[in-house]
Amino acid sequence: MYIRNGALVIFSKDKKERKGRQSRFKSLRLIWFLMLVFLGTLPVVIISEIILATASANEVQSRIARIQNQWMIVANQVSKSGYIDNPQNEVVDSELEQMASLQEGRVIVVNKRFRTIKDTYEIDTGKYNISEAVLQCFSGEAKTNYKEGDRYLDFAQPIYGADNTEIVGVMLLSSSTSSLEELAEKLEARVRLLEVIEFVIVVIVSAVISFWMVRPFKRITASLNHATESPLGDEIKVGNFVETKRISDAYNKTLKQLKRLDESRQQFVSNVSHELKTPITSIRVLADSLMSQEEAPVELYREFMGDISEEIDRESQIIEDLLSLVRLDKSSTELNIAQMNVNELLEGTLKRLRPIAHQKNVDLILESFRPVLAELDKTKFTLAISNLVENAVKYNNQDGWVKVSLNADHKFFYVKVADNGIGIPEEAQEHVFERFYRVDKARSREAGGTGLGLAITKSIIYSHHGAIKLYSREGEGTTFTVRVPLIYIA
Repeated sequence: MYIRNGALVIFSKDKKERKGRQSRFKSLRLIWFLMLVFLGTLPVVIISEIILATASANEVQSRIARIQNQWMIVANQVSKSGYIDNPQNEVVDSELEQMASLQEGRVIVVNKRFRTIKDTYEIDTGKYNISEAVLQCFSGEAKTNYKEGDRYLDFAQPIYGADNTEIVGVMLLSSSTSSLEELAEKLEARVRLLEVIEFVIVVIVSAVISFWMVRPFKRITASLNHATESPLGDEIKVGNFVETKRISDAYNKTLKQLKRLDESRQQFVSNVSHELKTPITSIRVLADSLMSQEEAPVELYREFMGDISEEIDRESQIIEDLLSLVRLDKSSTELNIAQMNVNELLEGTLKRLRPIAHQKNVDLILESFRPVLAELDKTKFTLAISNLVENAVKYNNQDGWVKVSLNADHKFFYVKVADNGIGIPEEAQEHVFERFYRVDKARSREAGGTGLGLAITKSIIYSHHGAIKLYSREGEGTTFTVRVPLIYIA
């Protein structure tokens, strides 16, 4: 923000700043892109893993169920044929060999003496087998064992005798899981392929969406860059989204406020120049008149010098009020805060102003509803109230009244300054706190005002974290209401 050709410029054309804004938009687009990709791919990856795990578990359970059914049929044949006592049965031998071949595994038969009577691998035939699975089967418990990552499914099945009461042997089957692994690998390969395809689609869609979402912000950027072509820029309208509409509305609102401030600043400069120049012009005219007369009477000299003294006093008052405003405008303005009796402060203020009121036969009335103690800057707050009461007297009718009332609650105290004077026109009420603004310029000059009193009052009240409101009807009077916290918080 800077001043250019007497106007306020709020945006710089500096290339680095424009690049910074562009890079920020790129970052925003990248964030949206990554977020969309993440949100698009994460559910698919999770679902894929669930599908793979579920499919693998279901296939294993289905395989176990099929093998158990076949294994029970073979176990019944072994039991009925008396194979445990006569292992030379070629039919059962063939069934066992076929079972081992179909399962790409190994079949072992153990009799009740824990001796292996059949091993399709021909490795442990005739040897003793007292493994945990065999012992559990002889206790009447069938056993199925599979661990993820193992290459075999293990089955252990007890064999009952002809009376189906005595366990005469145990059958062991180790079934290869290579087919399950191949199936799982094929399924995983297809799922991964689908994940890659889905990822590519999500990336493309995310890039398009992120680009589309950033477009309104690019339009805002372009509008802001275009705004630098004029002193205070032009309004922007980007209503693609609710958010961009809010941004553009907020910008336009700020722009209007800045334009009002710029107009106020220009008016202020013009008013200051005029107000300071007027007394000097009068002094110059009076001095030239005296100098043009070689033998002017003493009475004329005294009259003109009195007028010059009044103009000097007026100039000094304007300068003093301007300095007061400058001091109040500073954010670092220090207040001499102390606890004050507001009732006594108002009584003292009205006492000093009664001589002015008597000149117009205006009654000054003070109404205090309760004792009020508050933390204030006595000098500044007295000035603020004095300005309100003095204005109420100056712009009152002959034989009028000014009523000052004081009240308080648990948090604030309230000072109301009301009069039955000339009032303020409705169209002028929003401007009365502006610097050098006068409702009736001719009457204001007669009253000796500088047009800065209400501006100073407003600044003082605001510095105390208070508020001031105006109610007025033309020809009926004016009421100013001041609200100030009882406890000052820096």
